[in-house]
Amino acid sequence: MTKGTASHGKKSGGKNHIRCRRCGRISLDITTRICSHCGYGSSRKIRKYKWQKPEKRGLSGKGN
Repeated sequence: MTKGTASHGKKSGGKNHIRCRRCGRISLDITTRICSHCGYGSSRKIRKYKWQKPEKRGLSGKGN
């Protein structure tokens, strides 16, 4: 592969992340086997930070 703009198109098309078995999101990196959303693969604790917004759960979308 050579340098330049033409070679950047050859980098696309492959999968970098697959579905995580703990959080269910497509955030599990194939090469490192670490989930970027929940931290599965590197720690037993769920990855969370104070600056994150809380997840909205159980909303049906009907104003409940």
